[in-house]
Amino acid sequence: MRTRTVRTRPFGALALLAAGAVVLAGGGPVGAAPTTATTGTTATAGDAAQRAAQQETGAADTCDVTKSVPPSTEDGPAVKAIKAKRSLVIGVDQNSYRWGARNPNTGQIEGFDIDLARAIGAAVIGDPDKVVLKPVATADRIDAIKKGRVDLIVRTMTINCKRMEDVAFSKPYFNITQRVLVPKASPAKTIDEAVKGRTVCVADGSTAQTVVTGMKTAGQVVTVGNQLDCLVLLQLGKADAVMTDNGLAAGQAAQDQTVRIVDGEAQPEVIGVAMLKESPDLTARVNQVLADYYARGDWTRSYEHWLKPYMLNEADHYWPGTH
Repeated sequence: MRTRTVRTRPFGALALLAAGAVVLAGGGPVGAAPTTATTGTTATAGDAAQRAAQQETGAADTCDVTKSVPPSTEDGPAVKAIKAKRSLVIGVDQNSYRWGARNPNTGQIEGFDIDLARAIGAAVIGDPDKVVLKPVATADRIDAIKKGRVDLIVRTMTINCKRMEDVAFSKPYFNITQRVLVPKASPAKTIDEAVKGRTVCVADGSTAQTVVTGMKTAGQVVTVGNQLDCLVLLQLGKADAVMTDNGLAAGQAAQDQTVRIVDGEAQPEVIGVAMLKESPDLTARVNQVLADYYARGDWTRSYEHWLKPYMLNEADHYWPGTH
């Protein structure tokens, strides 16, 4: 199996054009506090891919990915520093339909993760207008935190043991699994069939990259800076399949009616908000925002607005519970 990295300028405009440039609607604040991910029917690749990914990351049953500091409204040193600089910089995606994507009419970034980012900003700094949404590539998320380019990452970021060694995470706010997209004309019906001997595109630094390389059946793995670029490669016939998490896969399938999601899923996971390990007071404040956000019903309203119409088997996978 060969691995190739494609370094190109963002393909977002091309993908939106090919998909008909669906205009996004607005949304309100968001948050949540789920427990663990569950899975339904899984293709034969699922268990093998999960074991391979765990071996690759050294993450098999070695930590509790739902563990985080207790919620708090107290202002510790990290929160006070953010208030003193009068801005909160949050790393987000700008190319993921319904999660974080730029509205072509307004130029504003909108989506489920963006609702959550704004809610955290309003609670932490007291003024949503002081929240700076900074687009960050998938592979740059941890570096952006550790090098101080952002205060938080709210960007469909999977919590795993390896990443927990580098950054702190909030309590999870969404349950996901990995899914595979193919053109509707593809004969593939399962993950195995979609991946074996094929050119598979993944975002560099993503969990999907670990899962696909761990399967060791792809003919070639192509990596890109942002997962939307994979959709463009699929549209151009330069990739046979795309692996990404089910939320993003559903968004891409909704954005482009010429692609579909094959049967089966792999690697049940949770996603959370990431930040510096040295800022436990900020983590505690974010956890409080998530708990309040979910209790008020804002998480549910945002989910129903942005995601519910496009998700598969949502009753099994997408409703987090409280901790």
